Amino acid sequence: MKVIASSVRKGNILEVDGHLCVVLSAESFFPGKGTPTTQIDMRRISDGVKVSHRYKTTEQVERAFVEDIDYSYLYQDGEAYVFMNPESFEQLTVTADVVGDQAVYLQEGMVVKLSIYEGNAVAIELPARVVLEVTETEPTVKGQTASSSYKPAIVSNGVRVMVPPHISTGTRIVVQTEDGSYVERAKD
Repeated sequence: MKVIASSVRKGNILEVDGHLCVVLSAESFFPGKGTPTTQIDMRRISDGVKVSHRYKTTEQVERAFVEDIDYSYLYQDGEAYVFMNPESFEQLTVTADVVGDQAVYLQEGMVVKLSIYEGNAVAIELPARVVLEVTETEPTVKGQTASSSYKPAIVSNGVRVMVPPHISTGTRIVVQTEDGSYVERAKD
C-alpha cells in the first residue's frame, strides 16, 4: 500500500528495494526555501542493517501489509521474549533485536501491539505510559525551588529518570515509554 513519506511513523514497516524495513525514526524538515523532506531511519528485518533514506514529503513509499495484534507479555527466555495471544492462547517468541531498548519497560501481563508479517513479529509497540516505583533518589534539599529543578531517581526496572524534588523513594510514578521521561505521580 502506497503512503506519502510524511505520514510514516516509528514502528511502521516499509518495503524498500525488495527488503522489509522497520522504521526507527521519521523526521520531516520544512526549510524556509526549497523542498520539504522526510528523513527516515530504518532497520532491515532480514539482516538487521540500519539504513537511512531521505524523501520529498509528498513522495510515495511502499508500506508493507502487516497485522497489528494485541499480545500479553509473559516472560524473558534468554535473549528472546515470550508473548501470548489472549484470544487463541498461542505463544510467540520475539527476538531481542525486535524489542530493542524498550525491553526495560516490559512488565508481566502487559498488553503490547505486535506487528506480525508472515507469522513473525517484526515490530513492537508498548503502551505509551507505565507505572514504576522509585527505588532510589536523593533526599529533598530544603529551600530548593520547585520550578524546573529535577533530581535523578532510579526506578524499579533500573532506569534513571529525572523527577521533581517532591518525589521520594517508594513513590509510584508514571513514565513515558518512548523517551523515559517523568509524567506524573501515579494515582493508585
